[in-house]
Amino acid sequence: MAKHGKKYLEAAKTVDHNQIYSPAEAIELAQKGSYTKFNATMEVHLRMGLDPRQADQQVRGVVLLPHGTGKVVRILVFAEGEAARAAQEAGADYVGSDDLVKKIQEGWLEFDVCIATPQVMSKVGRLGKVLGPRGLMPSPKAGTVVQPEDIGRVIREARQGRVEFRLDKTANIHTTIGKAGFTAQQLLDNFTALMEAITKAKPPAAKGQYIKKLVIAPTMGPGVKVNVTEAGTLKTS
Repeated sequence: MAKHGKKYLEAAKTVDHNQIYSPAEAIELAQKGSYTKFNATMEVHLRMGLDPRQADQQVRGVVLLPHGTGKVVRILVFAEGEAARAAQEAGADYVGSDDLVKKIQEGWLEFDVCIATPQVMSKVGRLGKVLGPRGLMPSPKAGTVVQPEDIGRVIREARQGRVEFRLDKTANIHTTIGKAGFTAQQLLDNFTALMEAITKAKPPAAKGQYIKKLVIAPTMGPGVKVNVTEAGTLKTS
């Protein structure tokens, strides 16, 4: 058993770990349970009823959180020519091609989102072993391999709160819905958008219960169990 500090144990007293809460209640309890001095990230963890070994049971997608993530996002774009100029005009932090590939191969990873045009993916592909494990590899499924005319839109969405979710090898999904300093309503709005996107992404081959367990937790603080049925019926207005 992992040992927790005094602050965690004190925060944990506010949560009944045998109870499953409504999304709104869970969010408020998770906010109260955040005991860090910094503005902690509010995380969502889902245990899925899927077999990640099966190609037809994969879940991956993106969602634009209505109130953003609360995080300053550093955006890198692999592009050349007109596409590179469009990326610079849209406010990308880093734009390039061979130069960025070389820099990353040398160990530089000071960015949070990686976007590429199809024209340069043959070069970016060499970075698969570096970017893949970190969830940074551009992919059509994640909406980060885009045509030059779409670069501006995707960069703006990334700034506004574009979040990716994907099934990992242990059949879990881990993502975020913002910061503990958001209002409870802002977090609920973001959570609703996320749950709608995950529900829509359900693969046809999925059998049985799609989402088995759902927990909301701050970066440092106790997790709060969420009623899966209620969460799955949330709708954005």
